[in-house]
Amino acid sequence: MTTLQAIFLGMLQGLGEFLPISSSGHLLVVPWLLGWPEHGLSFDVALHVGTLAAVLYAFFDDWRRLLSAGIRGVVAGRPFADPESRLLWLLAAATIPGVVAGLLLEERAETTFRSPALVAATMASMGLVLFAADRLGRGTRDARGVSLRDALLIGLAQALALVPGVSRSGATISMGLFLGYRREEAARFSFLLATPITVGAAALKSRYLFEPGHGLEVAAGIAAAAIFGFASIRFLLAYVRTRDYLPFVYYRLAFAALVVGVLLARGGGVG
Repeated sequence: MTTLQAIFLGMLQGLGEFLPISSSGHLLVVPWLLGWPEHGLSFDVALHVGTLAAVLYAFFDDWRRLLSAGIRGVVAGRPFADPESRLLWLLAAATIPGVVAGLLLEERAETTFRSPALVAATMASMGLVLFAADRLGRGTRDARGVSLRDALLIGLAQALALVPGVSRSGATISMGLFLGYRREEAARFSFLLATPITVGAAALKSRYLFEPGHGLEVAAGIAAAAIFGFASIRFLLAYVRTRDYLPFVYYRLAFAALVVGVLLARGGGVG
């Protein structure tokens, strides 16, 4: 892998992690389309460190308030009394389905699920789900009023992102929209929820970071993932204040059509 390839893949990770277009789907399919060599699990983990840095930087003040409120609530024996303390524990609850799914399906996520045809199917189907959620959602609720039921449902949606092409942000934002949260609020809750699951995934697979062969390419990929991840967070939060998710739906459908077209052209079929 060259440095330019590493930067490009880091850019895809940063954009795809927070925009509802699937980072894992792009990291699987784009090298396949371009004939690039497999970049390996260690590089995937490194890129997630980059996007973790992006979301921590973007929401540093939010997490400082949430953690402070959570500690105060525990000390006072009333962990759910303060809205921000309550939100902290709801984010923790919403993380559980993704953790359980990750532990149960980790091997399949790294083998069986790594199929361009599967990515095409999930990109298209989740694009249609996002379209329906954006059109049918009432868009009146605030994320600070999220219930335990809603948190768990959004957490279950996040667990689906183990399948490349689903998109963690796309699934959680869609669920938030279906539950009636405003576009910006659904995105904000999705981004906050990204932090604990990304920390856990990076910690679980941190042993791969110490494999031989790391160097300039990995550093470049991490930096690109962090920079483009932060930019995509800021962009999406500003964009959805006044606009809908339709451009991302079109992009997902076009990407799926491209993959199917290449599969047919190469004689591999889509089965």
